[in-house]
Amino acid sequence: MPKRTRFTTWRPFVIAVVAALAAAFLSPVAAQAAGRGPRESRPVYSYAGAIREAVWVDTGLDSDGDGRTDRVAADIVRPAEPAAQGRKVPVIMDASPYYSCCGRGNESQLKTYDAAGNVVRMPLFYDNYFVPRGYAVVGVDLAGTNRSDGCVDVGGRSDIQSAKAVVDWLNGRAKAYSSRTGGTPVKATWTNGRTGMIGKSWDGTIANGVAATGVKGLRTIVPISSISSWYDYYFAQGAPLYDSGPDWLAGAVESDDAYAKCGAVQQKLVDGAPRTGDWTGLWTERDYVKDASKVKASVFLVHGMQDLNVRTKNFGQWWDALAKNGVERKIWLSQTGHVDPFDYRRGAWVDTLHRWFDHELLGYDNGIDREPMADVERHPDQWVTSAVWPPHGTTATTLRPAAGTRAGVGTLGVKRGSGTETFTDDPARSETDWAAQLATPTADKAGFLTAPLTRDLRLSGSSEVTVTAAPTTATAHLTAVLVDVGPDTIRDYADGAEGITTLTDRTCWGESTAGDSACFLKTAAKTKAVDYTVFSRGWADLGTYADPGHGVPLTPGRKYTITLDLAATDHVVPKGHRLALIVAGTDKDLIDPPSTTPTLTLDLSRTAAEVPLVGGAAAFTRATSARWTAPGTGRLTGVRVPHSVRRVPAS
Repeated sequence: MPKRTRFTTWRPFVIAVVAALAAAFLSPVAAQAAGRGPRESRPVYSYAGAIREAVWVDTGLDSDGDGRTDRVAADIVRPAEPAAQGRKVPVIMDASPYYSCCGRGNESQLKTYDAAGNVVRMPLFYDNYFVPRGYAVVGVDLAGTNRSDGCVDVGGRSDIQSAKAVVDWLNGRAKAYSSRTGGTPVKATWTNGRTGMIGKSWDGTIANGVAATGVKGLRTIVPISSISSWYDYYFAQGAPLYDSGPDWLAGAVESDDAYAKCGAVQQKLVDGAPRTGDWTGLWTERDYVKDASKVKASVFLVHGMQDLNVRTKNFGQWWDALAKNGVERKIWLSQTGHVDPFDYRRGAWVDTLHRWFDHELLGYDNGIDREPMADVERHPDQWVTSAVWPPHGTTATTLRPAAGTRAGVGTLGVKRGSGTETFTDDPARSETDWAAQLATPTADKAGFLTAPLTRDLRLSGSSEVTVTAAPTTATAHLTAVLVDVGPDTIRDYADGAEGITTLTDRTCWGESTAGDSACFLKTAAKTKAVDYTVFSRGWADLGTYADPGHGVPLTPGRKYTITLDLAATDHVVPKGHRLALIVAGTDKDLIDPPSTTPTLTLDLSRTAAEVPLVGGAAAFTRATSARWTAPGTGRLTGVRVPHSVRRVPAS
């Protein structure tokens, strides 16, 4: 009996192992035809024995003007066994400017190399985890960075071609060589060309830009906290978000060699990005949204809803454009700032990313395409899903401010208001100052609140606020923010780590070598108890009232009407809380002030917010059925003043 028990336990195990190995060695099509289609790639290949090599791909450009076309370095880690057996593998690619200057991930990892120049440590967990599962991982140095030729042009043709040329090479359409100069031609005979691009911030931005070229062979992209239009990284309808332009950013990441050669490119970045905030040809080249119709790759988009580095207008407009063009897509939205999901939802992230790549690059029918489209973090570490995003039944609903019994403290409802409210721009005050004194008349803002809600109210998507205002000076900047007024515990996105705390112990994701550990420091949510939450923001230079791409001097005393685009979000204002709209001037540390200090008078009859409400106007009416009462005047507590001093879309 003991022997039989042992046999019956062991035999299914052996059968399972054999089946798993058979599935691993069959192509997805063959395996499914055989009636045993795989649902998950398994770590059946040796990471320690993986092939590590470097090639330099010819981009066809001569951005540094040295008389020869630029070559960009592509470091490759791929399993040895499939090539030995004559089988080809797909590619996961991260094209980055950060591999030598700034580092990747929460631990700022850099590439390291052996004496032969082959990569020893590829930053992040992608190679440790996916190479044993039958993928190649390719880390591309953008032109002008690390071991690549050329110049950094901050999202322009050179940046995008750096990565597109590698996709072309993987699909047999471009040339690569064994060294940066000279060398022998190298072909990617080991890959089937199916490529997925991934990356956070600038890296994810490159994925967006390459997808917008429509390049063949790029099957999916996973842009994390990434830019869709570089103008919207630097300006908000003419209002400067940073005190510098793309020339500073290029200088921060380029190699010493590029710095010596790329003065002309640097000057083009200066000339093409005037601090007036005017739209120029430079921004048109770096606007990927306009080319969303060319995208053939699926998109798994990830963004922090409190990201004040790559602000969330970038994901909102990209998502909407992809939806309009029927692109297959999935989305995760967290409460964090500019943070990688590996550092706020690690286990679920690795599992979901694994299944996504298995489906998109290996063709496994694992059901991920039939699961809910959206995961949204509603409270720290508490997630909900939506079948589609924004949810069905979401309707743009017009809310209107009206004067209240206190100056600068009005109501917010569906009926058109009348009269005026006046405030004076104070560049020393921020959205946290305004919200903390929302119910107290102050000279620097106008606030409008609903009655306490009788039921939850969900906003999902992008809002607009149309403002009619008369300034007292020739220049004026405007801010509009939406606020959830009520007690909550949220991720502390204004903290230096933007909503996470890094711990001292590690978890491991994949296989390690002596030079490349698969073990990373754990993190936990960094939270804060608050009395209010600013959850959506928008900014504009009033001088762009007639043309968002060109500002003009204002005539003091004249009324101007402008519509501010507010950042995309997904937020529930709970029962018992109030929804508030604040209109003010300079948002300290989030936009730069104008050259004057205007007083602005709002025409309330011509000012309104259009917000994406689940359930539309009917939901708003039901939720605000209680009698409006004036809120208390005590000071409210929130996060500290958020700031965007980092002028690099950080790793």
